[in-house]
Order: sequence, then C-alpha cells, then structure tokens
Amino acid sequence: MLNNDTIASSAKVAIVTGGSRGLGRNTVISLARRGVDVIFTYKSGRAEAEEVAACVRAEGRNAVAIQLDVADSATFESFADKVRQALQIFRKERFDFLVNNAGTSSGMSFLNAVEEEFDALFMVHVKGPFFLTQKLLPLINDGGRIVNISSGLTRVVMNNRAAYGTMKAAVETMTRYMAFELGSRKIAVNVVAPGAIATDFSGGVVRDNPEVNKAVSNMTALGRAGLPDDIGPMIASLLSEDNRWVNAQRIEVSGGMSI
Repeated sequence: MLNNDTIASSAKVAIVTGGSRGLGRNTVISLARRGVDVIFTYKSGRAEAEEVAACVRAEGRNAVAIQLDVADSATFESFADKVRQALQIFRKERFDFLVNNAGTSSGMSFLNAVEEEFDALFMVHVKGPFFLTQKLLPLINDGGRIVNISSGLTRVVMNNRAAYGTMKAAVETMTRYMAFELGSRKIAVNVVAPGAIATDFSGGVVRDNPEVNKAVSNMTALGRAGLPDDIGPMIASLLSEDNRWVNAQRIEVSGGMSI
C-alpha cells in the first residue's frame, strides 16, 4: 500500500505495528488526531488497513500501511526498506515514534503449555519487537520515543494466562534495557500495560461475553471493562512533549484492576 505521491509535512511520524485492529487501530487514529502522520503495519487484513488509513486521512493526516508479520524476523530488512520508501513519501529521512503493539493472544496455562505455541508467542511478543526495534534504530530520530505494549497480566495472575503473562514480563524487562542503552540518543522507552479491554482480542471474550465483562467490571475500581478509547489516547499522550521526561516506566492503564 505504498504509492509514489510525495506529501510535504512538518508533522511527526510514528510507526505502529498491528495498527489495523483493536488497540493498534485506536492508537493510529489517536496519533492522527494529535497531528502525527503514521506508518502502520497489518499482518493479513488489507481491507481493515485501508479503512484505518482512510480514518487517518479524515483527521487531516497521512498514513501508509505496510504488511508485516512480526514473528518473521527474516523480513525485517525488507520492511525497513519499505519504511524508507514511506518516509520519502512524507519527505522525511527518519521517523519519531515507534509503538510495538502487534501481538497474539494465548490461553495456555503452565500445566497445559505446548512448546510449539510457546515458541510462537515468543517470536511475536519478545523476539519480534526486540529485533524489529534494533533494525529500525538507524531510522528513528535522536530524541524519539518508543512504547512497548505489555499487559496487566504481569501483575494480576489469572487462569490460563501463564505463557502470555510470561512473554509480557519479558517485554517489561526489555523496555528498561532499551531505555538504558538508548539514553545516549535521548530516546525515551516506556511500556504500557492495558488491563482487560473490550476488543476482538482473545476472540472478543471481554467485549462479547457478558459474564466475562461483568467479572472484569467487578474487579475494576472504576467499575467497567476497558475500551480502546481508554488506551489509544493515552499512548498518543505518552509520546507527546508533555511526557518527555517519562522514561523506563511501566504504566498500567486498567481502571484500577485488582488493587
């Protein structure tokens, strides 16, 4: 979904992985509403990606959607080349913000964990963002910002989330090391940990199952399950100059789950 039309813009540019659905979609649109142009990825839903790009344009900003499977690190070099092409469209050489959002769900407990599925989760949630960020570092501006996405499940233990929670705990540690090593370039790196959100994630269980939604609401201080609009604007705000001195932090956005 690249084209050859160049777009003159003084706006900041963000890359959001997994930007065609759920929290990624909301983040892309929230950034556009703050005047940020966006390069976002989708795995297979081209029609969904085109719809998100149209939403960005409706906000008066520019968007480029690029196909990417974050589990396939062998494609990261070619993805970086496509990012360079997209930046040329924006008449830019570098981008400013990276949101490592793409992810998959898992219902594995410790006792029923299957090694093949565990490895697949690792590729998406840990190895993918680790090496994708490394590959994109030459293209991110000094003074830029990175946000990784974790989960409230690193703090609150629930049934059938052992593998998923373990991966997200690794993301949180990875974030601190990124912040430490990228500090010399004045790149701030933080991790956002959403609580249970009513999206199509995990088969839409929080959104579509009234019993699950009620259970989440009952354990949340603010009395309801989270919505995408609770997360995307927060991430966009974290990337703004208002939060330039926030670095190496885990920020839970859960409405106060299990406090």
